[in-house]
Amino acid sequence: MMTNLFSIFDPTSSLFNAHFNWLSLSMIMMFSFKTFWLISSRWNSFMLISINMIKLELKNNIMNNQTILIFIMIIIFIMVNNFMGLFSYVFTASSHISMTLVLALIFWVSFMLYSWMTKISMTLAHLVPLGTPFLLMFFMVMIESVSNIIRPITLSIRLAANMTAGHLLISLMSSSCSINMITISLFIIIMQCLLMVLELAVALIQAYVFTILISLYYNEVN
Repeated sequence: MMTNLFSIFDPTSSLFNAHFNWLSLSMIMMFSFKTFWLISSRWNSFMLISINMIKLELKNNIMNNQTILIFIMIIIFIMVNNFMGLFSYVFTASSHISMTLVLALIFWVSFMLYSWMTKISMTLAHLVPLGTPFLLMFFMVMIESVSNIIRPITLSIRLAANMTAGHLLISLMSSSCSINMITISLFIIIMQCLLMVLELAVALIQAYVFTILISLYYNEVN
């Protein structure tokens, strides 16, 4: 019987067909000790250095420093979920559109409501770029409106697709090891190790790209 290729990303578990795999979102708490915020340690120092590096990087894109903590939380949340998905038998929450779309919609709706309720003249001015000929203004309004509407869709699909593609390729290569010779299987295993290194980079880059795009959308309404 032919099974669905994407069934490996099914968020249901075998225990009473319940959605327990979404608990992977909180698995990072297993690596956080109760003395993390009280006693200085190497793990504590590493986290503080990482947060400071993220803060310095985001300062170049965010004009209002009071909201920079929100974007630091976003990039850490996405990064942790991307990294957790690289472990065996751990559900990759960021590979599902139901999670990424909700995350993108929360910020997009907030930015749109804020701009239309408090800065409507500036929002309307963004629909017509400076120097647009009069005959093209109607088409530019349509194009800019569509581009604004599809922003949460493109954000969510970009993150989910990139996290799904690598996992899917590794799964396909693993299934072919059982039907090939030992030499070919060894070659496939080496390629999988290289893909895992690539997936580590993708997990970091996609969290960074998602946060930077959200911060750019935030700057447009401020």
